[in-house]
Amino acid sequence: MPKVKTNRGAAKRFSFTARGKVKRKKAYLRHILSHKSATQKRNLRKAGIVAPTDVKAIRRLLPNG
Repeated sequence: MPKVKTNRGAAKRFSFTARGKVKRKKAYLRHILSHKSATQKRNLRKAGIVAPTDVKAIRRLLPNG
């Protein structure tokens, strides 16, 4: 049986917590930052958790996670 390959694009974007949830980076922190408040930018630096509806698809892309 062939090896199961990890999707390399997904591996760079997602990681798993110790409890098995999927972490992601938040959007809206790339440009036009002068219009955003310091509070908003600070909260965007924190990791987000992937929605439960998308977890199954991401686990298929990251089988060894």
